[in-house]
Amino acid sequence: MSDELSHRLSRRALLAAGLATLATPALAQSTTPIGGLSPTSRNQSSFIMQGWREHFKSLRGGAILVDTKSRALHYWSADGGTYKLYPSSVPLSDDLTRLGRTSVVRKVEGPSWSPTPNMRKRNPEWPAHVPPGPDNPLGTHALYLSWKYYRIHGTHDTRKIGRRSSSGCIGLYNEHIAELYSLVRPGAQVLLI
Repeated sequence: MSDELSHRLSRRALLAAGLATLATPALAQSTTPIGGLSPTSRNQSSFIMQGWREHFKSLRGGAILVDTKSRALHYWSADGGTYKLYPSSVPLSDDLTRLGRTSVVRKVEGPSWSPTPNMRKRNPEWPAHVPPGPDNPLGTHALYLSWKYYRIHGTHDTRKIGRRSSSGCIGLYNEHIAELYSLVRPGAQVLLI
């Protein structure tokens, strides 16, 4: 092989290796321990595990934290033995977002849905009532909160998860809300930040 050809191949190999290195995402980002948890790596949806102690005085009744900025729902069981982290949808705009403390007051498998009066004003073409099923925007399960009209629920439209897409509620994939539904009891603490 000529020196010129060898030199061109070496330059190409070096250039390809450099581009591959630049294209590789930073996989090892360190995080500060939160609430006594050891540092963790980011999960597939790029949100970080959180500790409950920053947000709740105790885990009495279990605790749910909804982080509207990272679009993630965190759940801790009352005994602290179970921690779950789910990607979620959040309200479309800040004026539809309610932040603060509430609790789970009721659980419904196969919920029906009726738009709020304000939703009907904005969308008069919407039906007054939708029974359980594949056309129901609440998905397969719903956790009703002490705030009127606010719920944590599933969705049949999986494109909504990870986005600002709701009229006020927090949405999860149907398989995630089914799992959360089985873990949560009425009275569980809920905090939206």
